Amino acid sequence: MPGELDGKRILILATHGFEQSELEVPRDRLREAGATVDIVAPEPGEIRGWDKKDWGRPVKVDKTLGAVRAEDYDAIVLPGGQINPDLLRVNKDALELIRAFYRAGKVVAAVCHAPWLLVETGIARGRRMTSYHSMKTDVANAGAQWEDAPVVADQGIITSRNPGDLEAFCAKIVEEVREGRHHRAAA
Repeated sequence: MPGELDGKRILILATHGFEQSELEVPRDRLREAGATVDIVAPEPGEIRGWDKKDWGRPVKVDKTLGAVRAEDYDAIVLPGGQINPDLLRVNKDALELIRAFYRAGKVVAAVCHAPWLLVETGIARGRRMTSYHSMKTDVANAGAQWEDAPVVADQGIITSRNPGDLEAFCAKIVEEVREGRHHRAAA
């Protein structure tokens, strides 16, 4: 995996309450593969994770949401946790950034509860997806075909169920970023 993503830039979009491992594992694996990875949040400074049953460690924010553009990156990764995507799905700028990645045919990867963001943006409609099991009905009601699998990829839209799927999730992100742009209808 080292060097597979040399020259690639990946944005991880999160805010307070992200599931600790769902931000840190992709960040670390993608950097190990050679990508430049920026942690982007609506607010500057640090965002604090949720680690299983309590607040986790803070993570440094590299750039704020208002300072980034989809055209400067190859992929966007959306960590889960219950709090993080729930806060982001009511943030118009966050939703528009995700849509911009989608419209440009770039990789959009969401794990655990982060598929809520794909539901909110309209990206879920017509897609094969997975998510945390409690979201199966939400995903299906948004017009997606829900699958119980560690990772599901549909034209550059990558989804996974939970922290136990992170290695498969990260490997699929590397594969899809290496493939390049995906042609699909705009959300």
